[in-house]
Amino acid sequence: MSAAPLVEERRPRVVKPLPLPELTAASLHLNNKIDQNLLEAIQSHLGASYHFNRTGPETFDCSGLVWRAFQDIGVDFQRGPARSYWAMFEPPAENEKFKFGNLVFFSGLSHVGIVVDEKGFYHSARHGGVMYSPFNDYWLSRIDGFRKPPTQQVQSTAKAKPRVTTEAVEEDREP
Repeated sequence: MSAAPLVEERRPRVVKPLPLPELTAASLHLNNKIDQNLLEAIQSHLGASYHFNRTGPETFDCSGLVWRAFQDIGVDFQRGPARSYWAMFEPPAENEKFKFGNLVFFSGLSHVGIVVDEKGFYHSARHGGVMYSPFNDYWLSRIDGFRKPPTQQVQSTAKAKPRVTTEAVEEDREP
């Protein structure tokens, strides 16, 4: 066997960003103000780098991004790792899994993102930071399930809050 495959395996992973689809409240048919504000909050963090155990505003881990995006629109829940969000929130109805704003969990509850629709989700990845990713074979094969965050507690006039840096206290492991 030649040495070439071993060299290839040792090369640093380079992430080439995919073209971001045009995701607007209109294109996603987001009619309520809460969803529109959540989309705006998430998109305000696009491109932020990944850093373990951070909640922004410039760096995030996956659960930190989830927590911050919902905090930005006035949805308050305790910050924790992906596994704690799984335990904290109820599952959505079967036909609402891919509804905008639901949480999607991967790889033994070690990674979490925010569903855009049946085509993709937002998350903070170790390689690439805060980004949109399509539900391709890689991600679909790793889905553990979905949860519905408590957005009903926010009034329809909610506005995104200014970003403030805070640090998380619990561990979060991402694939």
